[in-house]
Order: sequence, then structure tokens, then C-alpha cells
Amino acid sequence: MIDQNRLWDAAAARSYDTPGEGMFSDAVLKPTVRTLARLAAGGRAVEFAIGTGRVAIPLAGAGVEVHGIELSTAMIERLREKVGPERLPVVAGDMATASAGEGFSLTYLVFNTIANLLSQDEQVECFRNAARHLAPGGCFVIELWVPQLRALAPGRGGTVEVSEPGYLLVDTVDTLRQHLVSHHVRFDPNVTGSREASIARTPHRYIWPSELDLMARLAGFTLESRWADWSGAEFTGESASHVSVYRLPG
Repeated sequence: MIDQNRLWDAAAARSYDTPGEGMFSDAVLKPTVRTLARLAAGGRAVEFAIGTGRVAIPLAGAGVEVHGIELSTAMIERLREKVGPERLPVVAGDMATASAGEGFSLTYLVFNTIANLLSQDEQVECFRNAARHLAPGGCFVIELWVPQLRALAPGRGGTVEVSEPGYLLVDTVDTLRQHLVSHHVRFDPNVTGSREASIARTPHRYIWPSELDLMARLAGFTLESRWADWSGAEFTGESASHVSVYRLPG
């Protein structure tokens, strides 16, 4: 059993935000917020694994009433440095079981977060929890990567995903359990031969799109849309990720 509070601790919360860069860039956030605001359709939204508020804060700024669920107390504390509970209420708990209420128009999970649940049963319960939060006709949106197992060479159990000065990202894969561990290695690129480096590891259970669709059906959802990204690009066999919109009966 992984202690997610230990994994997403104060150090992780402090280093999580990269204002204006990467997943915090306008190029990423603007289409994300625009799409979620449209799907909320004037109703309330709840973000599972709200983190430090990367998406929730600008979505609230766009006029959507947003609530959140977050397991990491350190992430909640970082969020509270930016916005108070009167503007963005957050329930401390597991996204598969905790409740922020009922009658929402939209629930959503961004940036691969459902993969932090490390068993199929937990992931199915997450869908059921999303359904409990929604009013009839509400939707559940998931952003998730597509497993890139074709990149695994025969007999190899991992891939180098990123190699740049001062940083390596190596993913190791257990194909029997659908577990993937990301190894983030950071070091001083200007010191040749140094043995000093830091490493952080984050475990995931990857999910195929078809498996995700079956989880949705078990919770009463049907797939409404699937795009390659938040701008609505076509999802193809070569897409590295997807944004999937699931809808409850009206």
C-alpha cells in the first residue's frame, strides 16, 4: 500500500507549481478551462485530486463554482496560500470514496491523476464516486495518457522518456499488473563525474482507453466524446493522450 500523503508531501507541494511554464502555461490552461467551463454549462463543478489548484483556480475565475477533493494535506496547504475555503471549498480525502456533495453538473480529473489509484477496483470506485456527485445528465471528464508500450524494446522493462541537462525521466513497466513507475532523476549538469543526484519515484496504474470505457459503463456512464487534447483535436491510434467526456443519463 502506497502512502499518498507521504508521496505528495510538503517538498512535492513546494516544487509542484511552475507558473507560466509546462502544465501551468497559458497554452495548456486556457483550452482546459474553456472546455471545462463549457461542459459545466452554468452548473457547479468538483475536481477530484485538486492539488494546488492549477485548474480549479482559473476555472473559478471563469465564473464556475468549483469544489475539490484532495488526499494530500500538503497540497491543500499550498492551495490555501492562494485562495480561501469560502471561494474554493476542499474536502480532505480519497477521490474514490470522499464526498464533496451532490447535484454537480461536472466532475473532472486532469493530468493522468486517476492513474494514482493503483488498483482496478479503486479506479472503478472513482467512477462510481463521480456518478454519486453528479445530477442526472452530468458529465465526468478525464485527461489521461495512452500507454506507450510499443516503445518498450523486446526484453526491456523500461524507457527513457526525457533526457535533458540536469534531468532524466525513466519509466519502468510491470505489464502483468499494469503498473508503471516514473523515476525523476535531477542533478547538476555542470559538475562532471558527480555522484550527487536526487531521485523521486511516482507509481501509477495505467489504463487503456477501452478499459476506461468499461469502468464508465459499470458506473452508469456512456462515452460522449474523446479528443487527443483540450483543443478538441481528433483522437487517433497515434495519440499519446486523450480527454474523455462521460455522461450520465438525463
